[in-house]
Amino acid sequence: MTSSTCRAASFPVSPGEARRPRHRWKVLAAGVFANAAFSVAFSGIPMTAVLMRAGYRLDTGTLGLVLGLMGLGIAVSELPWGLLTDRWGDRPVLLAGLCGTALALAAMAARAAPSAGQVPALGGLAGGLVLVGLLGGSVNGASGRAIMRWFADGERGLAMSIRQTAVPLGGAVGAVLLPVLALHGGFAAVYGVPAMLCLAAAGLAAAWVREPSPGRIGAAPVAPDRHGPLRDPRVWRISAGIGILCAPQFAVLSFGTVFLHDFARAGLATITTTMAAVQVGAMVLRVWSGRWTDRRRNRPAYLRACSGLSVLLFAGLAAATAWTGTGPAEGLPPRALLVALLAVGGVCVSAWHGVAYTELAVLAGAARAGTALGLANTSVFAVCFLVPLAIPLLLARQGWALVWGGAAGCALVAMRLLAPR
Repeated sequence: MTSSTCRAASFPVSPGEARRPRHRWKVLAAGVFANAAFSVAFSGIPMTAVLMRAGYRLDTGTLGLVLGLMGLGIAVSELPWGLLTDRWGDRPVLLAGLCGTALALAAMAARAAPSAGQVPALGGLAGGLVLVGLLGGSVNGASGRAIMRWFADGERGLAMSIRQTAVPLGGAVGAVLLPVLALHGGFAAVYGVPAMLCLAAAGLAAAWVREPSPGRIGAAPVAPDRHGPLRDPRVWRISAGIGILCAPQFAVLSFGTVFLHDFARAGLATITTTMAAVQVGAMVLRVWSGRWTDRRRNRPAYLRACSGLSVLLFAGLAAATAWTGTGPAEGLPPRALLVALLAVGGVCVSAWHGVAYTELAVLAGAARAGTALGLANTSVFAVCFLVPLAIPLLLARQGWALVWGGAAGCALVAMRLLAPR
């Protein structure tokens, strides 16, 4: 990204462009691409967990720490990025974050990828992943605020859900692409390809993301709180619920491949197909749920139903895991059952994001949506950091049944926070 492109962040939108109603879809497309590009790295790199464990010579505990480091970086940076977005605007934050993320990934490809007979220092890998998270945390709040500013209330659930499909879309691409790249091109390719995608996303954001004119419906605050979202206990409650309900999702995304490989004895093709199906299924349900709740105006009821079904599915996975015994699953029927429950549970616990983020952003108001979404994402990625650390401890105590039972318990707690009756 050239310096002239990055300086274009301060250029105002022309009145004619701001009034064109179709431009909002370009803003949405840029937000989707930005989130998908970062998600290829964030969700795709954990899909290489088995190969990473071998290539970097990591034990299970260290692998869990490494897989959580990007989430730690995002958790630390989300709220500051959200506050900066509300102060500076969506475009400068997106450009700074995407350009920086591309540079950090390129540096990892050059300096932190293992090669034949040489394993990089663990500190270089860890520091690089934290830096990618710190810079990539910019895309969530900035793209969400842009959507709230450009779309009216009757379209926000659909628009936010479409934006949220970028996460499983990028994850599906990463789940299919990055393990193949790691196997045949090494980890330099694993880091280099997402770097190029982030750079392309920065170019699209420079071309299309603008602040809307004051005359647009979404440009005015919605349900504003004069004390700000950080002083509203409802914003904190929903943000906590969003984070906790992400725990089962991150358990699937970070250690689902390890579970299928070590316990279910699934092959690489089955593992890749299952994880890609989770991401694609979540993407489809996010779009459907956004449109459906826009029409029926029943976001809290949908969030209750999604959380409750997640409780049942992960409790069932825990029971099925315990039923197969403490050792690996043997035979096709138990393996198929474990794969199916993991896939369906992973889809269900990933299908609610757009609805929850819309509910939170509308509560905070469009002008303060960056701060509210930043707080929610701080909660989300704090959980993202803790989950890979907790899973090896749970495995050591009681095995995979305790891991999936804990996931069910998190969904139950989140249901009471997201949508209390």
